[in-house]
Amino acid sequence: MTTDNPSASRSAAGISTFKGQERALRADRLGTGGLLLSVLAATAPLMVVAGVMPTTFAVMGIVGQPLLFVALGVVLVLFSVGYAEMSRHVHNAGAFYAYISRGLGGTAGAGAALVALVAYNALQVGIYGIFGFEVSGLIAKYADAQVAWWIPALVALAVVGALGWLKIDINARVLGVLLVIEVILVVIFDFAAIGDPASEGLSLHAFNPDTLTGAGVGTALCFCIAAFLGFEQAPVYAEETSRPHILVPRVMFFAVAGVAVFFAVSSWALTVAAGPSEVVGVARKESAGMLFTLTDDRLGSTFTDVLHILFVTGMFAALLSFHNVVARYTFAMGREGLLPAAFGRTTGSSGAPGTGSLLQTAVAAVIVIVFAIADDKPTGDPTAPVLHLFTWFGNIGALGVILLMAAASVSVIVFFARRGAAGAQAWRLGTSALAAVALLVIAGYTVKDFDVLVGAGPDSALSWVLPGTVFLALVVGLVQGLVLRSRAPERHARIGLGNEAFQLDKAAQEAS
Repeated sequence: MTTDNPSASRSAAGISTFKGQERALRADRLGTGGLLLSVLAATAPLMVVAGVMPTTFAVMGIVGQPLLFVALGVVLVLFSVGYAEMSRHVHNAGAFYAYISRGLGGTAGAGAALVALVAYNALQVGIYGIFGFEVSGLIAKYADAQVAWWIPALVALAVVGALGWLKIDINARVLGVLLVIEVILVVIFDFAAIGDPASEGLSLHAFNPDTLTGAGVGTALCFCIAAFLGFEQAPVYAEETSRPHILVPRVMFFAVAGVAVFFAVSSWALTVAAGPSEVVGVARKESAGMLFTLTDDRLGSTFTDVLHILFVTGMFAALLSFHNVVARYTFAMGREGLLPAAFGRTTGSSGAPGTGSLLQTAVAAVIVIVFAIADDKPTGDPTAPVLHLFTWFGNIGALGVILLMAAASVSVIVFFARRGAAGAQAWRLGTSALAAVALLVIAGYTVKDFDVLVGAGPDSALSWVLPGTVFLALVVGLVQGLVLRSRAPERHARIGLGNEAFQLDKAAQEAS
């Protein structure tokens, strides 16, 4: 439609611009530092060192955990090569599903979108269990008061929900302060362990390939790869950076390389402090208290008390980081018609995806309340609902992200091949192919050993019901994509385009 009235044209343009602000995340909110801190906070370094590493030593009985982190670092660097190159061509808060849409089509993208939504929600919600458990333990120790785990979990949920409505750069500052402090404390422990090793001295036995023999290696890979989750989130914030084609790849490589080195050194420090021949036994005896026992011996009770507190704040940082990612996936899906349009709007002056934030908060609240109700039942193990919430949902999320990374690696190959750039991008496509194979192998081990990962028996229904959640999300998403392709092809064609689709709409409106 055209008009001869200049003021009407200006009015229409103003409305279009206003709507554009609602349908696009605010650019220039994050620089390299803010983006890196937002991404690394999700890895929860102290939670990994105090929780994941002792569990892997204890359950798998494998001393060579440091070598696993090195191997996984190589795999994820291979993955990042193609993934980072894709981020130069596609800027979308939907990240994984946007990339998969561009390579494998809108229907595959719709399936990936729902898997991502389920996976990142699961990762975030699962942490509330261990967070509440640790806070209630601290209150019992220092205040001599008994508080149910779900009370601090719900308080944290409300605070995270409120922060989700603020500007992302404010969130980045909160995450950055918490992250830097906990990393410093872990590094202090690493130096203390090296300076005061167990009777076996500064042994490098944990890096010996012979330590990775046995049936538990595949399952140990599943445990360890979960520690890396977070680095892949950098493209989610692409729309909120000033130079996404430069900052996103840079941050991803910094993150994955830094995480691999940090965790390899820290897990080696645990073997040095306990002794390579004793580390498995110590882990089985102390469980999640292993790190704190070792620091108490070397650095004193005050340092250990501070470490306990930072363990909790580190988990809070991970909760906020995953919350921000889920809110942005929800925003991207609402903007492209995979969720109701109300989710594809930003909020007020903050430019945050407020409706998506509300949805994630509501989902988390419902799940925490369900597990809180289960906690009132006489199960014989008062920690069962808490530990189940953490292990069940954490492993569901990890499986989902591993599958998304594998699919994204395949999508990178198809994307550049279709553009006639296979020759120019040959080495990147090669690394993507290697990463896809490695990730699919890890995903296979994850499904096969899911009963071990969640602490269920081999005949338990949980061994197929829990991973089945991810595959159900995939099927439902694919069906939605097929329905859209049949009944609303114009909406189907927009899947993965993100803000580019809006810019096309805006250009068409202004040209009419």
